[in-house]
Amino acid sequence: MRRITIFLSSMFCLAGIAVAAQQILPASFGGWTGTLQPGLSAAAVNSSDRQAGISAQQESSALAEYGFVAGENGTYKKGAESLQVDVYRMKDPSGAYGLLTYLRRADMPHGDLGKHSFLSGNEALMLAGNVVVDVRGQNLRRNEADLKALLQRVSAHAEMGALPTLQQELPAKQLIPGTDKYLLGPETLNQFFPVALGNSVGFSTGAEAEVARYRSGPGEATLLLVDLPTPQLAIQTLNELAGKFDVNGSNPGAGQTLYAKRIITTLAIVVAPDDAQGHALLNDVQSGEVLTWNEPAPKGKQADIYTIVIGTIVGTGAICAFSIIAGLAFGGFRLAVKRALPGKVFDRAKHMEVIQLGLSSKPINPDDFYDRSGPRIKLGELEKNLPERTALRLFR
Repeated sequence: MRRITIFLSSMFCLAGIAVAAQQILPASFGGWTGTLQPGLSAAAVNSSDRQAGISAQQESSALAEYGFVAGENGTYKKGAESLQVDVYRMKDPSGAYGLLTYLRRADMPHGDLGKHSFLSGNEALMLAGNVVVDVRGQNLRRNEADLKALLQRVSAHAEMGALPTLQQELPAKQLIPGTDKYLLGPETLNQFFPVALGNSVGFSTGAEAEVARYRSGPGEATLLLVDLPTPQLAIQTLNELAGKFDVNGSNPGAGQTLYAKRIITTLAIVVAPDDAQGHALLNDVQSGEVLTWNEPAPKGKQADIYTIVIGTIVGTGAICAFSIIAGLAFGGFRLAVKRALPGKVFDRAKHMEVIQLGLSSKPINPDDFYDRSGPRIKLGELEKNLPERTALRLFR
């Protein structure tokens, strides 16, 4: 019984250590002391109505599409003030960035809390890697230093990574601030795009999307950018859309007209009050990707066959002339040295060993090749066992 008690106590201690290791929110920061509830589900952490006209079920579906893993709640107090903090831990930074844009209201401007943060008088949204922090309270602008301290503490538990760049391709002209949303699934797409496209834009093949609203004359237009993995998938998706919807007036009986075009792997889809406004917004979409094909081109005029033949003859003659001149120069230099310094630079018999092949009966004397007055080299005896006319003689 005692062993079982010790074992259970150890297991509870290990579980407590694991929960503490996974906990993101600190117990205190900047003079604020909190009461924490870690490990909450999507329904528990998402307890407030942040988006007008969006139900709790739609918010839960959006969290699932963005890759919700776990959440935490915390209530912090500092004197008479209090803060309600919600933390969303997502599977990757892309999903966290999408959730940040999803939770952001149109009246929340960019804040100075971090590179990706939004701040209003009573709410702050902050991004730290794969973690989104939502803070609600009164007069948050005067507590910016404390919010930065909270973000720094949370960043220590976040997984950093690259963030989406599709929002950079949105045209800035006439863009309504705060309406851009990064989308990763059909549920969130149907919440912000006026035409129910659902799975028609290729989310099942790995597509990502960005939607935003624009001022268009007296009304508004909505732009949807869909980035697909390959140009082939983009072409296929555009053809499927043309079969289901009225794309660029090709299918008038399919309901509201969509204005669409493809730019490499990106589809731009617009819903506008009329054709002129739709095409105008569509023309403002320019991809940041540029394809170039660099092929070397001759800088000068190519020579004709006659020039090539004449040049070959002239070049060969120049090489021959150089060879003759070089040979004469070397031979003349050698003769001059031999006359000035006979037997001292060239043809020095004392310092040379010559291997000769004797093909006649007459013994070969190497001194016969040189004109000198010094002592002669003694000849070796002729090999008697070999034929005299083919004897190989070695002179030292």
